[in-house]
Amino acid sequence: MNQNNFLVCLPKILLDFLWDLIYAPFWWYSTGLFRLLKSLAVFLRDRQINLGIAVWVKNIFTPMYGQRDFISRLISFVIRLLQIFVRGLGLLFWLILCLAAAVLWLVLPIFAFYILVYQLVL
Repeated sequence: MNQNNFLVCLPKILLDFLWDLIYAPFWWYSTGLFRLLKSLAVFLRDRQINLGIAVWVKNIFTPMYGQRDFISRLISFVIRLLQIFVRGLGLLFWLILCLAAAVLWLVLPIFAFYILVYQLVL
């Protein structure tokens, strides 16, 4: 009564493998892309919170150190404007990086398929 499990499980294993092979591109460009975009949005939100741009914009007209004369208000405004600009550049860097990751996600399977076909033709 000793059965060989390999012969019993082989059809199911092959069927699962073929299904995964067929389903992979559909998952990659639907569910996988949605998950990637969702995680990139969370990543960008976290970077924005870490940079604190919203706090700097909210307090742009608030004088620093409680100094209420015109020159202190002007200096505070200029410094905060400079901070917003520099932090905005940092956020722009992260945005460009996330867009590059999304484009790479879209192009990578096509490129891999092209390379595979190119190697088979040679």
